[in-house]
Amino acid sequence: MRSGVALAQVPVTLFTVVMGLCGFTLAVRAGEAAAGFTHLLSGVAHVLTLAVFAVVAVAYLAKAVRHPGTVAEEWRHPVSLAFFPAISISLVLFSLVMLEVVPGIAHALFLVAVPAQLVLTLAVVSGWIGSRSFEHGHLTPAWFIPAVGNVIVAIAGVPMGYVEVSWFFAAVGLMFWVVLLTLVMNRLIFHDPLPERLQPTLVILVAPPAVGYLAWVGLVGDVDAFARVLLNLAYLFVLIVAAQIPRLAALSFSLSSWALSFPVAAVTVASFTHAEAVGSGAHAAIGFGLLAVLVAIIAGLLWRTGQALSRGVLFGG
Repeated sequence: MRSGVALAQVPVTLFTVVMGLCGFTLAVRAGEAAAGFTHLLSGVAHVLTLAVFAVVAVAYLAKAVRHPGTVAEEWRHPVSLAFFPAISISLVLFSLVMLEVVPGIAHALFLVAVPAQLVLTLAVVSGWIGSRSFEHGHLTPAWFIPAVGNVIVAIAGVPMGYVEVSWFFAAVGLMFWVVLLTLVMNRLIFHDPLPERLQPTLVILVAPPAVGYLAWVGLVGDVDAFARVLLNLAYLFVLIVAAQIPRLAALSFSLSSWALSFPVAAVTVASFTHAEAVGSGAHAAIGFGLLAVLVAIIAGLLWRTGQALSRGVLFGG
């Protein structure tokens, strides 16, 4: 690898970069539609996402083939375990990104991603409730990732025509969100603070209600009371996270910093979707404001990632 980092050190958390860029592409596309612009910027984001997706997928597949023991160690790690569904989530999100451009490839990716998401969800949950022993310090907002991934299946599945499958995954995701929200809040309030490198995962709190809103509106075909509850819960968590900005801004960069990207993208898309559905100028304004923040986040993350890669320290933190 150009960075000089051994292939064995490529972490599964690298797929959060793909998730963030997929979310960014979808958010920019939604913003362009709301503004009446052509898909110029989102097209650039799409190409960037495709390139990063290909590099990450090939790198981690090569690691799995050449260093299966290292992958097994990641799987046994109580923190990195929750990041494995990011692999199938990335496939689902990329199928959604591709849907408007190449529908055939999008459907093929979706049909590969959904069984993988189910298998990984069952494997992760079995790991949680099996014979392994977890401590409160192992629990982080990253544990939401398997739940969020299930809901994302519904966002992609409905426009592709897989409605009943989408209901199943949405139900699973929303149920686990409620359970994990209780556990995570208990851990954050009553136990030691998150380690510095995991503090950016606090932003993941925004993602479940945001993607839940998008999935629910797609499934029921309307903005009902429950959809509004989900959207406003997403806004609540945005405000909670915003209060932590001074602390988060002081953190040193690591791959976990990419946890900032996808949740902001999800609530941005949800805002534009709500604005279009109910004709709300206020929600459109919120969407554009969040999109500006997202652009700054993605630009900063790409810059810091490039710096870390050039110094050969990207996978060391």
